[in-house]
Amino acid sequence: MLIAFAVILIIIDGTRSLAANGLVFTPLEATWESMNGQSLAAVREFLGTRLFGPVLDPVVSAVLSFPGWAVIGVPGLLLAWAGRSRRERVFLRQDQI
Repeated sequence: MLIAFAVILIIIDGTRSLAANGLVFTPLEATWESMNGQSLAAVREFLGTRLFGPVLDPVVSAVLSFPGWAVIGVPGLLLAWAGRSRRERVFLRQDQI
């Protein structure tokens, strides 16, 4: 699901890049703000009231400044890689049976 959402975001950025005749990378913060700005404000408020709020604020701001497809796609790819089948596929020819 994460990979599918990342693909949607990269298609949107690709369309905007074609229209602008240059590379356009939409930050995750702008995408989140356009989808549901109230939840972004709630997450920032929640993290600000925690013990490590002042430490987390620069980290959250940095993550939100990256392109949305990268922030969502990288964990999606890592989870897909971690959940793959580790069995070695053995294919037999008919004469080996």
